[in-house]
Amino acid sequence: MIKRFSVLYVGQIDLENVGANGTAPDDRRYTNDQLIQTYDNAMKLAKQMDNSGYYCMWAAEHHFQREGYECIPNLTLLGTHLAAHTKNLKFGASFNILPMWHPLRLAEDFALGDILTGGRLIFGIGRGYQAREVETFGSPLIDQVANRELFEEQVEIILKAFNEESFSHHGKHYNIPPDIPYRGYQLKDITLVPRPAHLPVEIWQPMTSGRSIEFIAQKGIKGMTALSGEKVVEQFFHTYRDAADKVGRSLTLGQDMALGFGFYIADTQEEAIEQVRPFHDERYKWFAPFGLVRYVDEQGRMWGEPGAPARTPQVEDGVQQKAWICGPPEHFVETLKYFEEKYPGLEDIVLQWPEGMPWHELSAQLEIFSKEVMPVFTGRS
Repeated sequence: MIKRFSVLYVGQIDLENVGANGTAPDDRRYTNDQLIQTYDNAMKLAKQMDNSGYYCMWAAEHHFQREGYECIPNLTLLGTHLAAHTKNLKFGASFNILPMWHPLRLAEDFALGDILTGGRLIFGIGRGYQAREVETFGSPLIDQVANRELFEEQVEIILKAFNEESFSHHGKHYNIPPDIPYRGYQLKDITLVPRPAHLPVEIWQPMTSGRSIEFIAQKGIKGMTALSGEKVVEQFFHTYRDAADKVGRSLTLGQDMALGFGFYIADTQEEAIEQVRPFHDERYKWFAPFGLVRYVDEQGRMWGEPGAPARTPQVEDGVQQKAWICGPPEHFVETLKYFEEKYPGLEDIVLQWPEGMPWHELSAQLEIFSKEVMPVFTGRS
């Protein structure tokens, strides 16, 4: 049963000349003063969400984006800062990209943030999808086998660091601790200082290609998918539940999952589609070349696979595949109840701030949603 509503802000600044025929992403260049508008946006969003009863503000970690789309390099630092200016809102990492971190430094940072915020940070991890940032930090991404191997070892280390009073790890990439003398004895184990105060740590990971679903289900990591076609969601949710069952985690379909949507509220679906079109198109101008169009054709093939569509999607495609919700509030209620019935274990819905949408427009949208859609679900016992 749906209980919580969150917002995903990937960190875009106020983009100009948006839409299919607007400025090409690779032609966008911004000054540092312009790029740091991201943090004003984040503060305004956090305060409104906190005042309106939203559950969590999710943000994305990215680096070097002079194009202005994703400009937040440190999610723990941002979340800890925003928590000091709000009362109840949680701050989620969507997602810390492990190959760009030493796992112990990331674990320490989160633990400190967990303590300073009184447990208002939510931990999230991912493998990355942008070669410019991951490879620049010296880790593999183009070599997906190597990327996955590194990531899975890092996850193992972080789980030990969070959950064990002292631990050691000796793998292909990390030797923790090194076998060296220290104060007259030989190092055999270490302790994370501090460890999180709120255990076990709730951990989330994105479901994009679907290749990591069995891994996260078996590790007890929760899964999030956003802007995915209905058939993709169905495949991901069933795969997760079945993989969890294999290791003794008996889950209701949709449990430990979060489902995210693009959205626009207007009097009619047609009006909403036209209003959101430039922001939808701006998003896919940037993201489609990374392969992040999670729609399927009639044969169930993901877009971009041989024989399946390879074009940039239109907003009508997203609405047809139920990845975008456009229309009046009652249509949102109807759509969410449809997914609630289909996935009775589903509790978390995430709304995405469409790239290019100005703050004042998103603010008005979130206000309508909090007053006319959320109470239908959050007011239940």
